[in-house]
Amino acid sequence: MARTAMAAGYEVVVYARWYPGLAVEEEQDGLRIVRAPFDWRLAVPGLRGAARARADAAMAQPIATDVVAGGDEAAGELEAPAVLDRPALAVRAVRAVGRRIRRPWRRWRRLVLMFPLHGMGWAAALERVAEPADVWHGMWAGSLPVLGRMRKRFGGRTIYDSRDIYMEARSQASAGWPGKAILAALERRWARRADTVLTVNESYATVLEERLEIPRPAVVMNVPRRWAPPEPALDLIRASLGLPATARIVLYQGGLMTDRGIEECMDAILDVPDAVLCLLGFGALRWRLTEASKVPPFLGRVFLLPAVPPGELLAWTASADVSVMMIQPTSLNHRLTTPQKLFESITAGVPVVASDLPGMATIVRSDDIGLVCDPRSAADIARSIRTLLDEAPDAAAARRTRIRELAERRYNWEAEEPVLLELYRRMVAGSG
Repeated sequence: MARTAMAAGYEVVVYARWYPGLAVEEEQDGLRIVRAPFDWRLAVPGLRGAARARADAAMAQPIATDVVAGGDEAAGELEAPAVLDRPALAVRAVRAVGRRIRRPWRRWRRLVLMFPLHGMGWAAALERVAEPADVWHGMWAGSLPVLGRMRKRFGGRTIYDSRDIYMEARSQASAGWPGKAILAALERRWARRADTVLTVNESYATVLEERLEIPRPAVVMNVPRRWAPPEPALDLIRASLGLPATARIVLYQGGLMTDRGIEECMDAILDVPDAVLCLLGFGALRWRLTEASKVPPFLGRVFLLPAVPPGELLAWTASADVSVMMIQPTSLNHRLTTPQKLFESITAGVPVVASDLPGMATIVRSDDIGLVCDPRSAADIARSIRTLLDEAPDAAAARRTRIRELAERRYNWEAEEPVLLELYRRMVAGSG
């Protein structure tokens, strides 16, 4: 989005969070990046002064950034179970009751910190570095307090880019009553104050129009630019892992986190002869998945690869025979999602096995780019993978060619740019 705006003649500034080791301001290929230190306490008047003092002190001196692999969660998983006597069991029971009482409060506190306090704190942080702008383009619900405050102080028009149905995503989806209703009302109030709302697919637009009580959002799909595969084709995954040419590569690329069906794919690959599952990415589950891949039954069948720079991702994706995306149906947001990895696989010409959920299944079926299955069933996942891998070579090559043609014709950023630029044009025209 930033580079599209720059190419169209706009001056673009990206505001980002500052962390130790990063420049406060820098330019990358003509794109200006301005960073500010963040602390959610900036949202609270009585805590704001101390929070700013801490941020200023942190920016004034370097901070050690040594990292211990695994972290507390990993260390906890390695502990052997203790043998407890009766007094210890009684103490544990009391503590369990205490945790049960405290758990709802802690969960609610985490949700409020994420939204709205993080957004309000970020708005206070940006007030110290922001400059006037014609258009303020804010990502996710946490940007809503920023949009309102920046427009009030500097003028311009605001775009709320709702890349998810935020109140139906992960923790918020199970927030319960009345907490979820309160947060949803707050998002709706702020979103209605934005000049326009933008999202990534038509299903999201329908839900947001109804939930936020706004005009139908514009849709700009999260798709890559047109891409020409290298000639000759690179076999990056097999070369990196030292696998023979006969090994069939099933790729999961993206965040290594819960609700992505990674564990189900690991179980499924055990039932696919001559195939390996490669996990390419990073996230909270990386340590756990790495340890699991070192022992049977996953030893030699599941491999982890480090995340690669965005500019190299499509070449790595094109090295796979099948791409899997088993997002679980744990929320409305997941059921309607059209993840970026789906379009990256299309751009790379790789057939997919995707969750049989309304968002992805519609694209996979209508354009015949692969198969859909029950993401909760390892057997169904394995059956779909085998079907694609067992296609005759001529049929498999024809499918890849057809998928690449689809990317060139329909699912590419060049097709989305006019929508975004027209939106910017209207915002600038009305910002005076």
